[in-house]
Amino acid sequence: MSFKPLFVKSLSAAPDRLHFAAHSHHLWPDASFEGQVQCWEDAASQADQKWDKVMGEVWPEAQANVAAGLGSGMPKAIVFASNTHDFLIRLAAACPRRAGGVLRVLMSDGEFHSARRQMARWEETGDIVVTKVGAEPFADFSDRFTELARVGDYDLILISQVLFNSGRTFDEIARLAAVGRPEGPWVVIDGYHAFMAIDAPIDPAIATSAFYLGGGYKYAMAGEGMGFMHCPPGFGPRPPITGWFAEFGDLTAPPGSQVGYTSDAMRFMGATFDPSALYRFNAVQRMLKENGITTARVAARIANLQTQMLEAIRDTALGAADLLNPVDGGPHARFLAFRTPDAQRWCAELDAKGCITDVRGDVLRIGFGLYHDEEDVDTFAALAKELS
Repeated sequence: MSFKPLFVKSLSAAPDRLHFAAHSHHLWPDASFEGQVQCWEDAASQADQKWDKVMGEVWPEAQANVAAGLGSGMPKAIVFASNTHDFLIRLAAACPRRAGGVLRVLMSDGEFHSARRQMARWEETGDIVVTKVGAEPFADFSDRFTELARVGDYDLILISQVLFNSGRTFDEIARLAAVGRPEGPWVVIDGYHAFMAIDAPIDPAIATSAFYLGGGYKYAMAGEGMGFMHCPPGFGPRPPITGWFAEFGDLTAPPGSQVGYTSDAMRFMGATFDPSALYRFNAVQRMLKENGITTARVAARIANLQTQMLEAIRDTALGAADLLNPVDGGPHARFLAFRTPDAQRWCAELDAKGCITDVRGDVLRIGFGLYHDEEDVDTFAALAKELS
């Protein structure tokens, strides 16, 4: 069956567009519009009192939805911000340092720009020391990274569960998370391309020892403005970067301090924020539940479409490119990543024909969403035959 009826507004807004960049900007379902309108109406009708509903109803509903999507079983461990970069800053400030005040960071060379750029700048200022692990060759990358994390003297360990540039999956999450300790090191998993793409990406055991970052912009289909962080209990009880929204709740403070914190994830909270993304997210989640659409169901459907795509383009120039993340029946990125010196040119040629993909260096990424069906794959394959 086709799920296009759930995306009428987005699809009809550009009827000639063939959008294969769901991994970049996932089209918004109609339910997100309903959530946005509800946010506006609550602001109009309740004015100052809208925050009672936001924090008393919308926020906990979103926490429960994220925890369910993660498989963590810990809704109170979820906190929200406008983006995950905000959380990287708060984490770096709160993370225990064991080396004379200089934060020692272990990360891959395939992290997204929000982490890559910030870490590079802090390196320039001398505030951190970074050890980067090359994601190539990938065959033993997960083992190499995890072993370094286990035996090295690091404070903060950052890894993407699905690498954004290649779509390859880090498969030692449980083993890596076991390294995490409240006193350090802290393990931070970037799940932006895993949340709602991989079914239940962290179990309760992982959730007790690792931070997890994600958001609504990709496969949660809620748009920008909803970064979230799963905070393992006992890690960073008093973050030094703290906003006044962290004052809500049952606060405790050590003797001599006037700044109290809650024991749940609100300890990492910032200040006033735009709640509309949470409204959109909750509305989309209700839509999914009403239609019996689970992450596992979507993943299986998209795996079939990806397999169809690979078969349809097999005899094209694109089909001869190096596929970095083959479909093998296991957890998979929602996009196919092809390495080729023609990536930039092909992306531009497809764009000129109304087909939206995206490119990272020499990697062309083709992303799938709930709004795709078999006919879309056939249309793309016909365009791929024109590439040379």
